[in-house]
Amino acid sequence: METKYFIVSSIDGDYAWLTEIGSSAEPVFFARALLPLDIDEGSKLKFENFQFEMIS
Repeated sequence: METKYFIVSSIDGDYAWLTEIGSSAEPVFFARALLPLDIDEGSKLKFENFQFEMIS
């Protein structure tokens, strides 16, 4: 599976909008339960093997 990198565009309650870094695709909506607990707007995430990991 391909590794993808996202930035948290906004947080809306129990959901977060993620924008793929380096792509012109529309932001995607994810349940926060699937994301690392300490995310905030502007956080960068790596998606690999069906898991999100916070990166610096």
